[in-house]
Amino acid sequence: MARILVVDDEIGIRELLSEILYDEGHTIELAENAAQAREARLRGRPDLVLLDIWMPDTDGVSLLREWASQGLLDMPVIMMSGHATVDTAVEATRIGAIDFLEKPITLQKLLKTVAAGLARPVAPGARAPQAPRVPEYRAEDAPVARSIEAPGEPVSLAPAVAADPSRLGSISLNQPLREARDEFERIYFEYHLVQENHSMTRVSERTGLERTHLYRKLKQLGIDTSRKKSSS
Repeated sequence: MARILVVDDEIGIRELLSEILYDEGHTIELAENAAQAREARLRGRPDLVLLDIWMPDTDGVSLLREWASQGLLDMPVIMMSGHATVDTAVEATRIGAIDFLEKPITLQKLLKTVAAGLARPVAPGARAPQAPRVPEYRAEDAPVARSIEAPGEPVSLAPAVAADPSRLGSISLNQPLREARDEFERIYFEYHLVQENHSMTRVSERTGLERTHLYRKLKQLGIDTSRKKSSS
């Protein structure tokens, strides 16, 4: 899983790329202009950036050059455009972009280019993505059922027990990955909705999803986003 920053002034392009890459397991951050991209870069170095060339305030090549001059171009950057000339693409590559995607971007080309970009060595001085630590399993460390208590509505996140290794709590592992993931995401988002009292702003901040994408994800999972009225 990687943290990918998508910079494009067209909301349709941002949402499309976000959905595709999110479904691939990546964490997505969106920016609609150079100003938002600068803020996102200063908050933390992404593992990869998809950067549109033509934007209203500062074009992508200028932003790329700015990052390079400030020593901030220590992550792979892939340029995107539907109108760029060969000279523009060459200039972006000279500055430090690793590849170029021509719009409209096909699914296969996007995934192949992103995978290649993430496989590149991290630039000197840049942080390398940390692989999650997998604890060593010992027989005496039998799994213990846990639950996260939500106000008036506990949500079980119990791991699989030895008696039934085909289940992870209420989730059956004998089903397609997408269906199992949907079940987990439904539990995950319902938990955060309860914890944040159905405030979409706070849920968006907590889960790291842009509000537009969050609403779409909740609708896709069939989750009711309305606040539950408490009984008097």
